[in-house]
Amino acid sequence: MRKLRGFTLIELMITVAIVAILAAVALPNYSDHVRRGKISDAVAGLSDQRLKMEQFFQDQRTYAGSCVAGTVAPPPVSTVNFGIACSGQSATGYLVTATGLGSMTNFQYRIDQAGAKSTVTLPSGWTVTSGCWVLKKDGSC
Repeated sequence: MRKLRGFTLIELMITVAIVAILAAVALPNYSDHVRRGKISDAVAGLSDQRLKMEQFFQDQRTYAGSCVAGTVAPPPVSTVNFGIACSGQSATGYLVTATGLGSMTNFQYRIDQAGAKSTVTLPSGWTVTSGCWVLKKDGSC
């Protein structure tokens, strides 16, 4: 008598169900992890522009006239995930804002002349926590 080998249909269906459950849990977590990793583009862009603004201030004793081509603080360079822009340049202050693009839409971060970092907007489901710039979806740092 020959012994049959292989999987039964029920064993195959159980395996498919287990894989589907794992994928349903893992995919959203992975997507959030990837989005959180892209926030570093905003942080790097804002920090880089802040450094240039402070260098401009040291040379000129004003922030007015910064974010102009040909100065030590030229217009910020946008990244694939964030558009970086200057605003509110005066003798004593400025704002640099990173606004999300593409898959990072609805993310917006800001830094000012005092180095105060703030989260302006986040997509629904994300929580703003004071004193924390880069957040997990649940609002923790």
